[in-house]
Amino acid sequence: MDYFSSKVAASQLKRWPKYTIAAGRRHTVGLKSDGTVIASGDNKYGQCDVTDWCDMIAITAGNVHMAANTGNAHTIGLKSDGTVKAVGWNKHGQCNVDSWRDMISVAAGWCHTVGLQADGTVVAVGRNNADECNVSSWRDMVAVTAGDWHTAGLQSDGTVIASGNNRYGQCHVDGWRTIVEVSAGYLHTVGLKSDGTVVAAGLNKHGQGEVSHWRSIVGIAAGSYHTIGLKSDGTIEAVGLNEYGQCNVSDWHDIVAIAAGCAHTLGLKSDGTLVAVGDNAYGQCDVSGWHCIQLPGN
Repeated sequence: MDYFSSKVAASQLKRWPKYTIAAGRRHTVGLKSDGTVIASGDNKYGQCDVTDWCDMIAITAGNVHMAANTGNAHTIGLKSDGTVKAVGWNKHGQCNVDSWRDMISVAAGWCHTVGLQADGTVVAVGRNNADECNVSSWRDMVAVTAGDWHTAGLQSDGTVIASGNNRYGQCHVDGWRTIVEVSAGYLHTVGLKSDGTVVAAGLNKHGQGEVSHWRSIVGIAAGSYHTIGLKSDGTIEAVGLNEYGQCNVSDWHDIVAIAAGCAHTLGLKSDGTLVAVGDNAYGQCDVSGWHCIQLPGN
């Protein structure tokens, strides 16, 4: 079974993907193969205070759109026992996850956090000004993703639902079918189909939604104004704003996982090391010394 086919099969088991790299507004987080976590970048709110975490199986980092000149961010970690850890900015209660149990996936937006439970239901905490936390009625979910002001969820039948800010149509995903992965950016949403093609909805001012020509894609990541696609041959596609070089990934190879922050992009190589491009004002791309990062699906 090839990488793409194995990914689709695993997603149907409601256990893939387990995110092992995460890119926030100004920080980067990595899950190591021993269950510990490493972070670099801006730590104004303690979003990088993860050195004491252990027994983790997934991580996610809250993002902030580029227009917001702030380091506000938080980091969420999923433990093997289904409980959740959180550090960082908590003005809206987005880190109030201590009571969560039986989680199989987590997603961090700007001011909210979403969790997928083993029974296919979804919980959320944090700011709800745009109804981004109105997910209590969702059922039969296999994945969740959080943008700045909206939340999207993938159902087991390959359809997608979304709630929250829809000013640019980023929640217009009702017609999507045969989806195996979904990623929410600042004001756009991207979906990976089972045939390796990609669909997008929402703001396209910088071309971040111009993904209809992509083929053989096995992973997607939506940043603030850019979109990244991982191909089955380990190379990368990128579209959107490239002000900081966050789309300069054409020479990457042997990549098995990707993550997109506000203005930086991460790639996990098959040997457990990381590559990064884009905004590095706070050291968020200083990951060349990282090693033994957990490979997805392991």
